Amino acid sequence: MMKLGATLILAFLIVGCSTEEKREITASGTIETTEVTVSAKVGGEIMQLLVDEGAEVGKHDTLALIDRTDLVIQLKQAEANAAALEAQYKLTLKGFRAEDILQAEATFRNAQEDLKRADELYKAHSIARKQFDDAQTRFVVAQQAYEKMKRGSRVEEIEAARAKRDLAVAQVEGARKKLSDANVVAPMQGVVTQKAVEAGDMVMPNGSLFRISRLDRVHLMIYVSEVELASIKLGQEAQVYIDAYRDKPLLGTIIYISDKAEFTPKNVQTKDDRTRLVFGVKIEVPNPEQLLKPGMPADATIDIRTRTP
Repeated sequence: MMKLGATLILAFLIVGCSTEEKREITASGTIETTEVTVSAKVGGEIMQLLVDEGAEVGKHDTLALIDRTDLVIQLKQAEANAAALEAQYKLTLKGFRAEDILQAEATFRNAQEDLKRADELYKAHSIARKQFDDAQTRFVVAQQAYEKMKRGSRVEEIEAARAKRDLAVAQVEGARKKLSDANVVAPMQGVVTQKAVEAGDMVMPNGSLFRISRLDRVHLMIYVSEVELASIKLGQEAQVYIDAYRDKPLLGTIIYISDKAEFTPKNVQTKDDRTRLVFGVKIEVPNPEQLLKPGMPADATIDIRTRTP
């Protein structure tokens, strides 16, 4: 009986101590960074490279220059075409000139008089039917031409001219965009971690040129069990360790918690080998000294303090 009582007392002491202890969730993962691949938007010869691998660049900094000669010619052609269609649109919108209308009217009056004389002569059997028909045809043609000029351009003609003008303007904008794209710029701030071309190389549109990584802030994806997940929340702090600086933990923040379980990734070992389904947790870590590099293995420790009243 005394042995049983001692065992119970010892069990209560162990439970009491465990509730006062600092508990930790530990997991391993691989350092990841935000990376973008900078590709050529236009083809041509690389005229100049302005950065090398390891260079820090800011957003919109120029990285390389592609030959612009053909693009300048294409822009001039597009601008000339746009100017011609703009003039044509204005003519269509304005209608026919006054002198053209007067000339058409004169032609119509002349054809009208000719038809009148041809009618009199035909009735008098002085000309053949063919001559009368020809005079009548000339009258109809002249009349329609005169009426058309008086009415001006039809709505459909104006719309067609406007559409051609707008298309030409869009082609100019496209040519200017291509000319601008000959200056390859950085889409974000970061470090050039890969350079795939050299000055003088010929590149095709969509050809890879550089890779830029943001190293000032990196991410560590770890995987925890469902039981551990209950003790984790967004904004919670975590300590990140790498083998080279075991005594220098880096402070990170949990920025993402998966809401769906998945099977443990092959390259991750969980603390509980029996747990097959895990949840992904992403930790963001400031990296001003760039101690953390992409692909580097790292360990994360998340402190959990639970105490009984």
